[in-house]
Amino acid sequence: MKSGKLKSDKVNIITLGCSKNMVDSEVLSGQLNANGISSIHENRKLDHNIVVVNTCGFIDKAKEESVNTILEQVALKRKGKLEKVYVTGCLSERYRADLMLEIPEVDAWFGTMELPILLKQLNADYKKELIGERLLSTPKHYAYLKISEGCNRTCSFCAIPLMRGGHVSKTIEEIIAEAKHLVKIGVKEIMLIAQELTYYGLDIYKKRALSDLLKHLSDIEGLHWIRLHYAYPSKFPLDVLDVIKERSNICNYLDMPLQHISNNMLQAMKRQITRNEIVELIDTVRDRVPDVCIRTTLITGFPGETREDVEDLKQFLEEKRLDRVGIFTYSHEENTSAHELIDSISAEEKEARALEIMEVQQTISYEKNQEKIGNTYKVIIDKKEAGRYLARTEYDSVEVDNEVVIYSNKPLPIGDFVNVKITKAFDYDLEGEVV
Repeated sequence: MKSGKLKSDKVNIITLGCSKNMVDSEVLSGQLNANGISSIHENRKLDHNIVVVNTCGFIDKAKEESVNTILEQVALKRKGKLEKVYVTGCLSERYRADLMLEIPEVDAWFGTMELPILLKQLNADYKKELIGERLLSTPKHYAYLKISEGCNRTCSFCAIPLMRGGHVSKTIEEIIAEAKHLVKIGVKEIMLIAQELTYYGLDIYKKRALSDLLKHLSDIEGLHWIRLHYAYPSKFPLDVLDVIKERSNICNYLDMPLQHISNNMLQAMKRQITRNEIVELIDTVRDRVPDVCIRTTLITGFPGETREDVEDLKQFLEEKRLDRVGIFTYSHEENTSAHELIDSISAEEKEARALEIMEVQQTISYEKNQEKIGNTYKVIIDKKEAGRYLARTEYDSVEVDNEVVIYSNKPLPIGDFVNVKITKAFDYDLEGEVV
């Protein structure tokens, strides 16, 4: 006679890709918890019996990492260490039919907008009343807050609309409720994320409403830092700059992906903006918020990119001296309009160009950091590692920007704010002492 299942399910959630995926995973774990099902993020103990892999399908490297992770979990299932393997997220949304054939051991596949169906598979009910409630996978003092889903832009290189659909804004009321809940559980810094922040509100309020949202968020007691990620440069709402300047708890920080600077590349990428307009926007941002830190991301190796385009990009960086720069090599994505172009630049050449551009930025970053020596900054303590504390200023976001290294005999609680005088500066990091 077979006995019933004695051990309760425990779900491990593995998240790949961007912070938007991380938020989706946190919402999933919050729903499972509300249903009495134990869940954990990135469990290393292997004491779970079910795994959900939340995949990324953005570029080739991300797709490869997602597929390899799925295969690793399937191998554990074959060895009897897992009962079920489920896959969700962007890769699953985009390539589900092919993946089902290639990896039949996966028990079920789900798209980016199929959380209720995934929960049903896990014997859980989708609880609509849990808006804003989730189990954080980040340290408790900071969290990402997604203000919209999808994107209406038609950038020629980007497959995000294929995986996430069109732009859908959350209401200001929903976002404020979620932010208040996060603050209530100890969050001090919120990073606003969306595929495009600056489009926020057009669909539901018939106007760009990011500045209104920021004012409401800034009024939340106990919310110390608000940080803006992924602001599209074309038709940037300049009233946002006034709010950043006026409100002390909105970080002087703007993440604005430019992707390129030469006009022929911007046109081929369908970025809806010109080189001169970008330069004018950067000058305006710095004029209205003099203490602002501007972060951007760039793409190199796009079809048709010439040496002149690369030199133009390097010259632009030297002239405008942006504070933070990340770079991707072009990935030739099916069903994007750029896929019709010939991807003739080799992977090696793409990497070489990226390195060449980053060498320019490395010098700029070093020089800007040297200017900070002797200055005192308010920082947030992120973690203690190898006998030292790692912190960030308001000009630095999590994982992608500079860290401030602090050696202190006095305990510095994680998540606390302290004032630090900078004593040393390197290419991408600072060192300081508590004052």
